[in-house]
Amino acid sequence: MQQILDSIAIGLESIWANKLRSVMTVLGNIVAVTSIVTVVSLIQGMNAMVSRVIVTDVGADSFTIQRRPPVRTADDEEQTRNNPLVTLAEANAIRRFSPTITSVVAQAQTRGTVTYREQVLENVQIQGVTSDYVDFSTFDAERGRMMSSSEVARNRPVVLVGWDVAEQLFGDANPLDRIIKIQGVHFRVVGVSEQKGGMFGASMDGFAVIPIGSHMKLFGARQSLSLMVKPTSPDVLSVAMDDATVALRVARRLSPRDPNNFGIFTSDTLLGIYRQATTGIFAVLVGVVALSLLVGGLVIMNIMLMVVSERTREIGLRKALGARRRDIMSQVLTESVTLSTVGGLAGILLGFLAARGIAAATPLPAQLELWSVVLGIGITAAVGLFFGAYPAARAASLDPIEALGRE
Repeated sequence: MQQILDSIAIGLESIWANKLRSVMTVLGNIVAVTSIVTVVSLIQGMNAMVSRVIVTDVGADSFTIQRRPPVRTADDEEQTRNNPLVTLAEANAIRRFSPTITSVVAQAQTRGTVTYREQVLENVQIQGVTSDYVDFSTFDAERGRMMSSSEVARNRPVVLVGWDVAEQLFGDANPLDRIIKIQGVHFRVVGVSEQKGGMFGASMDGFAVIPIGSHMKLFGARQSLSLMVKPTSPDVLSVAMDDATVALRVARRLSPRDPNNFGIFTSDTLLGIYRQATTGIFAVLVGVVALSLLVGGLVIMNIMLMVVSERTREIGLRKALGARRRDIMSQVLTESVTLSTVGGLAGILLGFLAARGIAAATPLPAQLELWSVVLGIGITAAVGLFFGAYPAARAASLDPIEALGRE
C-alpha cells in the first residue's frame, strides 16, 4: 500500500513539476469528460422533467383512454386515422362495467381566449371536465378551492385557473370570485392551481378548467374526449385496464377479431415510448463524445513513453538497486493513472459548470447524477491504465546496465 502511495506522490510531483506538459497531456481527457458529464447531466435533466410532466398529466395511479394510441410510424398514423370519437356515454359505460374502477373523468381540451377587463390572453388551454375530476391528483387548488362535483354536474359558470393565467390577468390582486370571460362568456374564478413549472421553455400553467358541459357549449359537442380512469387500488391497475378495454369494445360492438380502435395507456407506457425513442440518440451522442477519450489516451501513452525515455537512467539505477519488474511497472502505471484521473476530475468539475450554465441560459434542464461522476473517474482511470500499460512494460523490460550507460 505504501508503495502505491509513494508512486502516486511521485506522479503528482511530476505533474506539478511539468505543469504545462501535464495540462497538454490530459487536455483530451478533460475535454472528453467535460463533454460526457455535460451531455449526461442534460440527458438526466430532460428525463426527469419528461417523467414529471407525464406523471402529472396521466397520473401514477391511473390510466388514460384516447381516440388514438401513441403513434410511432406512418402506418400507425394511417391505421388509426378513422378511429371513432371517445364520448361521454362510453365514459359512463366504463364506470358501470367494472367494480375495480372507482372514477372516470372525461376531458376535452381546446385553445381559447380568456379576458379580464383590458387584459387579454390568447391561446389559453381550456379544459372541460366531468365531476369525477376531483378524485384525480392531477387537479389541485393552491388558492381558493376546486370546482365542486355538483357545480360541474350542473354546468355552473365557474373556473379553476392555472398559476400563469391568474398572474397575467390579476397580478398581485386576489383572483378569487373575480369574473373573467372565456370566449366572451362569463365565469367566476373559484380557485388557482398550484404552479407546475415549464417544459423546454413552454409553461404548463396557462390553462383554465371548466365544466365539460360549458366547454361543449363554447366549442361544440362533436369533439373527441380523453378519459382518465382510476382503479380502486393501484394493485388492480392491470385488471381495471382489461375491464375498461372490454367495456369499450362492447360499447363499440367490436367482434373478437377486430383490433382495438382506441388507445389505452399508463404513464409507464408513455415513459417507455419516450425512452425507446431517445435511448439510441443519447447512446450515439455519448459514444461520439467518448471518442475523444481515445485521442486523450494516445496522447498519454506518447507522453509516458517520453517520460520513460527521459528517466531511463533512473529506472536503470532502481533496477540495479533491486527494484523488481513489477515495481517499475507499478510506478509507471500509477503515474499514468494519476495523470489521467486528475484530468478526469477537472473534466467533471468543468462538465458540471457547463451543464449548469446551459440550464441557466436555455430551457434545457440539467441534473448531475452520482453515477456519472463515478463513471467519469472510472473511465479516465481505465484510460490511464490501458494506455500506460505499454510504456510501463517498456520501462520494466529495460536492461539496467544499458540503461545506466545511456546519456
